[in-house]
Amino acid sequence: MVPPLRDVIARHGLDARKSLGQHFLLDGNITAKIVRAAGTLEGRNVAEVGPGPGGLTRAILASPAMHVTAVEIDPRAVMAVSELGQESQGRLSVVEADALKVDLTELLPPPRQIIANLPYNVASPLLVAWLRQAGAWERMTLMFQQEVGDRICAAPGTPAYGRLSVLAQWCCQASIALRLPPEAFTPPPKVWSVVVSLTPRAEQPSSALFTTMERVTALAFGQRRKMLRSSLRALGGEELLIRAGILPTRRGETLSIAEFDALVRLVEAGGAV
Repeated sequence: MVPPLRDVIARHGLDARKSLGQHFLLDGNITAKIVRAAGTLEGRNVAEVGPGPGGLTRAILASPAMHVTAVEIDPRAVMAVSELGQESQGRLSVVEADALKVDLTELLPPPRQIIANLPYNVASPLLVAWLRQAGAWERMTLMFQQEVGDRICAAPGTPAYGRLSVLAQWCCQASIALRLPPEAFTPPPKVWSVVVSLTPRAEQPSSALFTTMERVTALAFGQRRKMLRSSLRALGGEELLIRAGILPTRRGETLSIAEFDALVRLVEAGGAV
């Protein structure tokens, strides 16, 4: 019999640590909703990052997922989640590692999904790393603090639209599946959180093109009030923009994903990066 999560937390001294960006989800109804947002999991291998005491892990194991691989940096949480192995009929592997230094695609075979309540302090770099290999994933269902989730899904011309919006929507269809108040977590964060559903597009950029997009968006959004002819001067500035059919006086926040795509392909072809 699986013990209550609060008993697991007490037994392993698993107080949430700010340094690890930990905010635990203990409500089984909420974790079940997150798993449902991932769609069908039958026959899928699921990666979870930052399982903490294992609330979301339990919900994934309650689904028809073929296997769950949980990656956790906190040795206390590794011990706590490993206890679920006895109840999982061999469907759970727990890996003690820093997810920023692990290639998840090497840990589990396709078809793969990621379902995770991400540690807030490393959520954005984790997402960018996974977007770089988005074609390897069927879907990513990820929890972020609301500000980050809104940036991921923001439309051009809105205040939240920026580098993360372009990278995410270039590689995936992105939408917000759930919004959760602070009191849904233990301890409560100071902000609301959102679950973002990311479905990779059929066609994915090469690694080299992705690197170019990272450079172009970093320049385009580095100083938001600058016109693109100034912010992209190092890549060709006005001449590059004219070739791409983009007015040099525009700002990065006004460009669509398709316009950014055309721009980076020109840069890549010209070897400007």
